[in-house]
Order: sequence, then structure tokens, then C-alpha cells
Amino acid sequence: MFPRVSQGRRLLGISLDWLACYAIALGFFAGGGAFTDRVPQARIPVLILLFAEYSIFVALGGSSFGHRLVGLKVVRFSDGGAVTPIQSLIRTALLLPLITAITFDENGRGINERFSNTVLVSRR
Repeated sequence: MFPRVSQGRRLLGISLDWLACYAIALGFFAGGGAFTDRVPQARIPVLILLFAEYSIFVALGGSSFGHRLVGLKVVRFSDGGAVTPIQSLIRTALLLPLITAITFDENGRGINERFSNTVLVSRR
């Protein structure tokens, strides 16, 4: 099978994705004014950007921006091949409600990975 990826690397990867999307949302979609005035307006755009960034990058390249920085890649659990766009969408849709991403089975896969038949592996 595939070796487990540490929870720290998983968390760091998704945190980097979220921070990048948050910065984009604050810069482009939150309007003007003081920083504290713009933060509440960026909440929904952050989720939309994160969904788009994660699903598109995983479908096309096997890893999101954050995954690439920490050396992770998403592959099919069944054979280790590249994920399909549908698998990427399922994985992303189930990742955003955080509880599905932090509940793991005996193989170290979250609910989002089990339903999409994917697994996160180390690139190195």
C-alpha cells in the first residue's frame, strides 16, 4: 500500500492553500477600506477560490499549491494513477466541511479520500 503522510504535512498543505486564497480574496473581492472592514467580506470568496484552486490543480497536476510546497501529491488509491476531474471534485467538496478531512481510517485516509478513491502521498 501507500505510506502514510503525516497529519502535520497535510495540515500545512491545506493551510497554505487557504492562506493563498484568503490573500487573493482580500485583495480582489473584499472591497476597499480598512483591513478589519474587508475581512468579513472575504469569507465567501475564500471558500469559492479554495474550491476552485484545489479541485482544478489536483485534477490537472495531482497537487494543489500547498501540496506542491510541502511535497505531497494526490493519486488514485486503487492503482496510484492520476486522479480524474470527478475524483478531484468529490475530494474537494468533501474536504471543505473540515470534519471529513480529519477523520481517518486504518490506511490514514480521510472520508473525502475514501469516497473519491484517492490518497495523499509524498512526492519525494
